[in-house]
Amino acid sequence: MIAQLIEESRKIVIKIGSNTLAGKDGKINFNFLDEFAQQSSSLIKKGKQVILVSSGAQIAGLSTMDKWARKKDIHYRQALCAVGQVELMDAWRRAFSRFNLHIAQILLTRDDFNDSKRTLNMRNTLFTLVDEGIIPIINENDTVSVEEIKIGDNDTLAARSAILWSADLLILLSDIGGLYDKNPKDDPQAKLLEEVRDIEEVRKNIIIGESNSFGTGGIATKLDAAALVQSYGIPAILADGSKPRCIEALAAGNQKGTVFLI
Repeated sequence: MIAQLIEESRKIVIKIGSNTLAGKDGKINFNFLDEFAQQSSSLIKKGKQVILVSSGAQIAGLSTMDKWARKKDIHYRQALCAVGQVELMDAWRRAFSRFNLHIAQILLTRDDFNDSKRTLNMRNTLFTLVDEGIIPIINENDTVSVEEIKIGDNDTLAARSAILWSADLLILLSDIGGLYDKNPKDDPQAKLLEEVRDIEEVRKNIIIGESNSFGTGGIATKLDAAALVQSYGIPAILADGSKPRCIEALAAGNQKGTVFLI
């Protein structure tokens, strides 16, 4: 079913979580970026359009400003993201340039989605970019975001972006292989749920763990994102982004995950 969804979808939003983007040292995994850019290039050559929602600004900031690693003050967190956005976009630019692809950065807050004029402008910009073969890379504008305007996690941001763009498919790449009935990191007997249609029913029967070390979201935010796009008729896939060439493996039916069907 996953391979079929990818094959049939033309407009695909792919969200990459912080733990997927980071290497074991907690810094940007440049090999992953290069590999992902190559897979995106292959999708585009097949006539597909891709929008990327990329976490990792804070990780990139820490990679550059290691002396701030222990500072928890909100101003330092936002300053880290300001530094990190430059580093993150430069890393993505270099990765995609190897395949003659250009990128564009779009930083958003919750207010942007709640204002009809901004929403129209965002939608028009996304359509223009992808029609010209450019990869939009969306992230939350953490430098200015406070609680009142913060979206909160990139799973929700990816879902809202998919709805805004009228996407055919949302792919959430995380550090987990899909939705399990229990946390597979704690229980080796956890069972992968490969197909989900009723998300609310699933919520009642699974054990939801806490969010991970780098990211702001856990499995709960991924369920929320899947439910949100599902309500607009958009299917979603949750899969392990750390697997080698994960997009190609999913498209070939060689990697499992969870598909949320409408």
